[in-house]
Amino acid sequence: MTAQPEIEQTPSPNHDARDAAKPVDILLLHYTGMLSGEGALRWLCNPEAKVSSHYLVFEDGRTVQLVDETRRAWHAGRSHWAGETDINTRSVGIEIVNAGHQFGGPPFPAVQIAAVIALCSGIVGRHPIPPERVLAHSDVAPMRKEDPGELFPWPTLQAAGIGHYVAPSPIVEGPRLGPGDSGEAVADLQARFRAYGYGIAEEGAFGPETAAVVRAFQRHFRPALVDGVADPSTMDTLARLTAALAAGS
Repeated sequence: MTAQPEIEQTPSPNHDARDAAKPVDILLLHYTGMLSGEGALRWLCNPEAKVSSHYLVFEDGRTVQLVDETRRAWHAGRSHWAGETDINTRSVGIEIVNAGHQFGGPPFPAVQIAAVIALCSGIVGRHPIPPERVLAHSDVAPMRKEDPGELFPWPTLQAAGIGHYVAPSPIVEGPRLGPGDSGEAVADLQARFRAYGYGIAEEGAFGPETAAVVRAFQRHFRPALVDGVADPSTMDTLARLTAALAAGS
């Protein structure tokens, strides 16, 4: 069993009641996207910000709880997954201190990831969160968000029993779908992303929303190339993930 990290308490005022009719069945991971972890902590506790998360994990593994898990923290914003649009009420949110894409995308230190894994292990033990509902912020809000980004080590989490992941298919030449394409192949692609959980219209036209969903998927599951184009590697990785889910693995 993964040892649980020592957790500091710094209460944020930014929370409200969950919808008691809905289970807490999503674990949502973010990066802070700020240069300073202490600055992020102050922002998440600022009533004027109207944002928060349940936990904040610093680069050195220091872990702070801001909102009790029984309460609805304000971290997901406008979002969608598997038909649910109030992701906040169904999720526990973890902010991971990292400057993010805007500031050069620094790597996540191993000690920080170890603390994230320990924290996630405790959370999924307390709530009915299946592996496929351990998600990136970009998964549930692909048009708005990029975090925690393609440098986040999802395979390391999966190896520790956190999340749903398969080794991405290699990047090869072959048919691909991208902006401007339309027709049954695009509609089928959209249907497959929607079946996995992404909020995407099955309209048969490869527009900005579809490109954003493809990029979000690539960041999480095929990070070697994040370009918003559904190439053979992207489509095969999606098919294998879906098959693994259907098989219960």
